[in-house]
Amino acid sequence: MLGRTDSRGRLLLLLVIFVFASTAIIGRLAWWQIVRRDALAAEAVRQTSIRTLEPVRRGSIYDRTGVVALATTIERDRLAVAAEQLSPEQRRKVVALLAEILGLDAPGTSALAEKVRTAKPYVVLARNLAPEVSQRIRDRIRAGELPHVTLEPEQLRTYPQPGGGPDTTLAAHLLGFVNREGVGQYGVEQYYQELLAGSPRVLLTQRDTNNRPIPETATVTDGGAPGTDVRLTIDAGLQLAVEQELMASGVANQAVKVSAVVMDPYTGEIYAHATYPSYDANEYRAIAAEDPSRFIDPVVSDVYEPGSVFKMFTAVAALEQGTVETSTRIKDVGTLRLDGGRTKIDNASRQGMGWMSFEDAIAYSRNVVAAKVALDLGETTRESSVILHEVWTRLGFGALTGIDVAGELPGIVKDPTITKWREIDLANGSFGQGVAVTPIQLVTGYASLMNGGRLVRPHVVKGIGAEEVAAAPRAEVIDPAISQTLAGMMNHVVTEVPFYRDRTLIPGYYVGGKTGTAQIWDARKKDWKEDLFNYSFVGYVGREEGVPELVVAVRINEARPSVIEVGRIELPVMSFELFRRIATDAVMTPGLLPEQPRDDLPPRPSAGPVAADQ
Repeated sequence: MLGRTDSRGRLLLLLVIFVFASTAIIGRLAWWQIVRRDALAAEAVRQTSIRTLEPVRRGSIYDRTGVVALATTIERDRLAVAAEQLSPEQRRKVVALLAEILGLDAPGTSALAEKVRTAKPYVVLARNLAPEVSQRIRDRIRAGELPHVTLEPEQLRTYPQPGGGPDTTLAAHLLGFVNREGVGQYGVEQYYQELLAGSPRVLLTQRDTNNRPIPETATVTDGGAPGTDVRLTIDAGLQLAVEQELMASGVANQAVKVSAVVMDPYTGEIYAHATYPSYDANEYRAIAAEDPSRFIDPVVSDVYEPGSVFKMFTAVAALEQGTVETSTRIKDVGTLRLDGGRTKIDNASRQGMGWMSFEDAIAYSRNVVAAKVALDLGETTRESSVILHEVWTRLGFGALTGIDVAGELPGIVKDPTITKWREIDLANGSFGQGVAVTPIQLVTGYASLMNGGRLVRPHVVKGIGAEEVAAAPRAEVIDPAISQTLAGMMNHVVTEVPFYRDRTLIPGYYVGGKTGTAQIWDARKKDWKEDLFNYSFVGYVGREEGVPELVVAVRINEARPSVIEVGRIELPVMSFELFRRIATDAVMTPGLLPEQPRDDLPPRPSAGPVAADQ
C-alpha cells in the first residue's frame, strides 16, 4: 500500500505561491490599468491619430488706399477619390461622369482614367474647381453616382488685378506669389511670409483604415492665428500706368527688359515698382516649368553698369573736396591717355568741346572731364580712388538698401584699399563703368542728392493690420548746401542741352536728372556686346521751384539703337522720354502728391526755370 503524498506543509506552500502569483498579476494589472492608464491611452491615440496643420486665412495685400486688393485668398475645392475601393465597373463610370462634368477632352480623360487606375487609397484628381463645377459634383455624390469621391476645401492665393501687359497681374515682380504649400516666393509674399501666413490650427484626428483623417473625430490642440493684412505704399493706378509705359517702351526699343521705380525722396515710400516683361502670378506653376528666371525682380535683384548717371556722384566727391565748383572751367579733350599711355578713355563723340564749366560738362556728359575731376580728388591715384569709393559706399552702393522685398542684391563695388585701382579704374568709375548697381540703389542714392542730403530707406509697406509703419531714421550723408547745388545741376542738365530739353521737360513742373548709356560686357565671349546698350535716367519732378517731390529711375536693358553714329546712340523711346511719361503719370495721379506744403523740406535756392517758361 502506497503512502500518502499530501501534507499540510506542502498545501500551505502551494497556497502561498498561488497567493503571491495572484498578487503579482493583480499588481501588474493595476500598474498598467491605473498607474499607466493615461500614458497608454495617449500612446494608443498617437498610434491611431494624425496630427495635421490646417492653414488659416492668409492676410491680403492692398495698395496704399487700402481699397484695391492686389493679393487675396479664396476657397476652392479639391477633388479626390479612394481609388482602391472602386471596382473596375465603378472606375469606368466615375471617370466618364467626371470627364463630362469637368469638360475634359480625350487626352484629359485618359489622364484622369490613369489616375483612377492606380488604385491608391487617396488620389487627387483636380484642384481649384470653380464653384459651379463643385456644386455639380456635390450633387452627384449625394445621388450616389460618384462612390468614394470627395470634395475637400483648400485655400487658393489669387492676384485679381490685371497688369499693364498681356497675360500679367499687377505688380507681379513686387508681390511674388504663394506656392501650393502656402509659402511665399519672391517679393513681398516671401519677405512678409510669417506675418501674412499667420500660424496654422493644429488638429488631432483619428485615422481610418486608409490612413485618412476622420473629420468627425478632429480636436483642436492649437487654435492658430490668422494672417495679417498688409497695405503697400504702391498706388494701383500709377502702377498700372507705369507698367503700360514700360511695355510700350520695351516693344518700341526691342529691349530685353525695361524697369522703373517712382519714390518719395524724403520718406523712401515706393509709389510704383515695375518691370517689363512681367508675368501672371496666378499661373506661377506653368511659368516655373517654362522659365523660372521670369520671377526675378530686376529692380532689386539685377545688377548692371549704370554709365553716366554715376557722374553725379563724382560731382558729390569733387564739391565736398572743394576741388571744383559748378562754374570751374575744365578743358574737354576727345581722348585722355592714362597709366603712362598704356590705357585711355574717350568721350562718346570721340571729340572734345574745349574749355567748359563743370556743370556744362555734366550736362553734356563729358567722360574726359569726369575722369579729370576724379583723378584730381586727391594727391595720388590711390587717395583719389579712396575718396570716390567712400562717397559711393556712404550713399549705399555695395550694400543692401534694406528695402522690404525678398532677393535684394548689394551690387559690386571694388574697394581700392583691398584691390589697387589704376588710373583707368578710377576714370571708368567716374562715369559709371567698372561698378555694378541695382535700380533701387540708384533711385535711393539720387534721393540723397536732392532731398537735403539724407539717406532714406526705400520701403513698400505702409501699414500692417491697422498700424502705420514708421519710417526708418534718415542719416545725413551730404551737406544740405551741396545737395542744393546738386539739384540745381540736375535741372541744368535738362534745361541746358536741347537734346534733353525737348524730350524731358514737363510743362508747369520743375524737372532735373541725369542720363546714362553703358556698354554691356559679355562674360562668355570676354568682350563688349555689339550694338547693345543699357540706358538709364534718374531724375526728379516737382510743382515748386527747387522742391523735388518725386524721384524716378528708369532702366532700358539690352536695347539695340535705331540710330548708331559717333556720339549719337538713339532709341525710338529714349530713357529720358520714358522718364517724362512716367513722371507725368505720377504727378497726375490723384492724391499722390501732398496738397499742403511739406514740413520736412530743406530750404533751397532757385533750381532753374520752369518748363513753361522755356
